[in-house]
Amino acid sequence: MNIHAVSFGLWRLGPWVASAALASVWSVASAQAQAQVQAPSQTQVQPDPGKPVVVAGTVPDEGTRAAIVGRLRELYGADRVVDQLTVGAVVAPPQWAQHVQKLLSPGLKQVSHGQLSVQGSNVDLRGEVGSEGARQQVAADLAQSLTPSYTVRNGLRVAVQEQALVDQALANRIVEFEAGSAVLRPAGLLILDEMAVALAKLKGRQFEVIGHTDAQGARAGNVSLSLARAQAVKAYLVSKGLPADRLATSGQGPDKPVADNNTEAGRARNRRIEFRVGT
Repeated sequence: MNIHAVSFGLWRLGPWVASAALASVWSVASAQAQAQVQAPSQTQVQPDPGKPVVVAGTVPDEGTRAAIVGRLRELYGADRVVDQLTVGAVVAPPQWAQHVQKLLSPGLKQVSHGQLSVQGSNVDLRGEVGSEGARQQVAADLAQSLTPSYTVRNGLRVAVQEQALVDQALANRIVEFEAGSAVLRPAGLLILDEMAVALAKLKGRQFEVIGHTDAQGARAGNVSLSLARAQAVKAYLVSKGLPADRLATSGQGPDKPVADNNTEAGRARNRRIEFRVGT
């Protein structure tokens, strides 16, 4: 499952100076990650070109909103971009909108499972790319597009081929739970039986089981529920013979959607378990 997220930090107007988030999120959920081995030790991972791009968050004015959405439509196609941006009382640094335009470059399409975060003049880039050369080039291109007042932290890592195998095993299916609980449904158990076999084949690898929810209800409760579900999945995989020390868990709650939370179909896709291959 390929997820790209971009967040920009601004300042909210008010009696107290507080951090506000402009989160421009685009998400790509594919039936399987597309892996193309370009060299024995290099794997190219690319997002499925047909899935939606969800853009959400708060921007200082309508012009900035239109510019961001327009830029993403140029990159991914107008029919793929789902616009959930809003205009609010936030203040941007000088020429901030122009810098955002430069950051949303074609090079970002090389990044899978990624996040680009801009807090003031600090740019944090994370995710996976297909080679060490791409890892350095993507970050360098971002840095060159900005003024010297900006700093870019390169948190990209080279993708592992095994992630494609795990994504293929999950095949974009949803591990189902009883409503509002961490109790696995029979259909979910059947999927986990297959995942246990797939993960067991990747000898020596660490895995992270990540729980996600839709955006309905309180965020704190959703984060707790997503973690409980990830832990339930881990417990079941351990019961199938996977070593517990190779399985980490986390709960992201509603923070990383892959579909529109305004529709039932979208919310169903957002209530999911993700498997990430570590080192």
